[in-house]
Amino acid sequence: MPRHRLTDREFNAIRHLLPKQRTGKKGRPWVDHRSVIDGIFWILETGSPWRDLPEVFGKWQTVYARFRRWNLEGLWDRVYNAILRRLDKLDKIDRTLWCVDGSVIRAHRCSAGMIPQSEENDELVALGRSRGGYSTKIHILCDGQGTLLGITATGGQRHESTELENLIDHCELSLHRYDSRPDAIAGDKGYSSHAIRDLLRELGIEPVIGSKSNESREEEFDREAYRRRNIVERLIGWLKESRRVATRYDKLACSYLAFVQLAALRRALKLIC
Repeated sequence: MPRHRLTDREFNAIRHLLPKQRTGKKGRPWVDHRSVIDGIFWILETGSPWRDLPEVFGKWQTVYARFRRWNLEGLWDRVYNAILRRLDKLDKIDRTLWCVDGSVIRAHRCSAGMIPQSEENDELVALGRSRGGYSTKIHILCDGQGTLLGITATGGQRHESTELENLIDHCELSLHRYDSRPDAIAGDKGYSSHAIRDLLRELGIEPVIGSKSNESREEEFDREAYRRRNIVERLIGWLKESRRVATRYDKLACSYLAFVQLAALRRALKLIC
């Protein structure tokens, strides 16, 4: 029996969020959603090519086609948002401190080649050249317990501070609503700038950001809260345990982000179940 399947409790938590299954119609036999979901999670955890998917999950073309269609339809976003709202109702979203960070993901050779390489096209597919070579950088926002709240992807050369405002806009729990805002947001010295601190203060959020050694004056910040910032680094490490996240194999940025979101979904389901 292949590993990495969802448990019955985990699948039942998202069953009602999936499209209605086709029954009683002529044509090819319908592969049920449970097998497709398990096949997608098998690809996520092993990092294997779609063609290597075990036959127990059905034909790889069927599993891939449904993963791609659901991604284009925004199903993964709706499922993850619903799980986050459920966690929120269970008071499992920590609003005392949220944390931000970025991490470079090495891009495999097969992730390139969809369109000719250029600065403009690399920006479109979230690929670029950093010190580590051809890569993608993921930007993560999480709560104080390591639950993923927002994610974006850029080329590997993009600095984290330039993406913070966009990351806030992509937060699954809107920061523009007073009742959804955290007390503070913590980031490393890469986020140290007057513009970022002013942006957070305008939202009513305390910035917990260390000062750079070359800054004219050191900003005061809560050092005790800053020590809790390592939760976002631990989250990134946990996400990278899924091989499809640790290395980017997908040509499309939306497909890669879907796998990151699925890895975070599995973590969230464990909190619920």
